[in-house]
Amino acid sequence: MSTSKGVSIRLQGIGVDHGPLSVLKDINLTINPGELVCVVGLSGCGKSTLLKCMSALVEPTAGDVYIDDINITALKESQRHSIRARMGFVFQYAALFDSMSVFENVVFGIRKGPLRSRYADLSRVAIARRVTDLLFDVGLVGIERRMPSELSGGMRRRVGLARALATEPDVILYDEPTSGLDPVTAAAIDHLIVETRERRNVTSIVVTHDMASVMRIADRVVMLYGGKVHFDGSRDAFRDSSDPVVRQFTVGDVTGPIQTRMHSGGSRSDA
Repeated sequence: MSTSKGVSIRLQGIGVDHGPLSVLKDINLTINPGELVCVVGLSGCGKSTLLKCMSALVEPTAGDVYIDDINITALKESQRHSIRARMGFVFQYAALFDSMSVFENVVFGIRKGPLRSRYADLSRVAIARRVTDLLFDVGLVGIERRMPSELSGGMRRRVGLARALATEPDVILYDEPTSGLDPVTAAAIDHLIVETRERRNVTSIVVTHDMASVMRIADRVVMLYGGKVHFDGSRDAFRDSSDPVVRQFTVGDVTGPIQTRMHSGGSRSDA
């Protein structure tokens, strides 16, 4: 597979504190151009925070984030726009603007996104054609006038991806893209994620709890536990791991080294 477009992402000694709580601790991670990486872990373990650090939406307490060879943590906020212009972010539950039609939501990515200056002179006809093409790419045809409230959960996620693709990103960050979806729709979204990576050669990072999804799409799996990278390897190695923490997480067992609030009477070892 060609990886000529995707970017590399390198996290070096990343730590994030929320008051006295250390959410992430000394995270060192390199994601290669064109790679599709699934980030998994318990609820509240810092997966989404990690994703936001990659896009400089969250400022790390310690460490540096490199996009290709550019240290974005060392840049001023005004200097980060050109870096964010290379990224598409697909938020959990799509985060569409409820008061806007599907057409207007996708146009927002074109007209208000980080590459808006590139499209400033496009005619209305050209913009409409681009929206139609983007919706076609995610398997949606003829829904431009619908409102988000008229869409199924799966359709909303697809529109969210179309809006992200409007910026022609080199990397796409997905936050729980299959959360709350039925298994068939979730599989369709997974297929779209893989297809998008293959067709556009984008680097893809997917935060997810869905083990079926991980086994379908991941080139590589990164598991966070206790604020650190506990596992980093192929999906087959993740599936077959004998590590007790990984094993308990993948099979969903209540007994083992991971102690839940319900199981441990209020304490939690992954805080």
